[in-house]
Amino acid sequence: MRRHSFRVGFGVLATVLLCLLAGPVQALQPATGKVVLTITGKVADKNSPRGAEFDMAMLEALPQKTFTTSTPWDRLPVKFSGPLLRDVLAAAKAQGTALQAIAVNDYKTSIPVSDTAQFDMVLAHRMNGQPIPPRTKGPLFIVYPYDSLPELQDAVYRNRSAWQLKEIVVE
Repeated sequence: MRRHSFRVGFGVLATVLLCLLAGPVQALQPATGKVVLTITGKVADKNSPRGAEFDMAMLEALPQKTFTTSTPWDRLPVKFSGPLLRDVLAAAKAQGTALQAIAVNDYKTSIPVSDTAQFDMVLAHRMNGQPIPPRTKGPLFIVYPYDSLPELQDAVYRNRSAWQLKEIVVE
């Protein structure tokens, strides 16, 4: 009987040690700066009554992706930098099938969540190495890597882009 208790005790101890080694589960911390993005809807990790709010420092703390691509809005290719949109959604533990991207001027576009897995879309906060000013397309701009795949040259993907982004509703 003691031998059996030892095995159960050892199993529990091993589980506790694995949890300790894995580290604490990181909850989304509250924004301390000006909120630049709010994710609402199907969000499991909320840091405000509205949903998951991000300031620029929180977005910059996520892994960053940079690519250069042509766009229909600029004469020359542009270098965009920011976290992958899928990483931003993961930080909020957002799960759904569609995203409603809403801009400052209330422009809305619908993006299938599957796009975030299929393409390395960024939530750009930099263009050509500089912060994106609000008077142009900033401070946040959902951008597809248009030049990376022929199918991304389609107007469907251009229409899913959103600049001056303020909110994402996960459905």
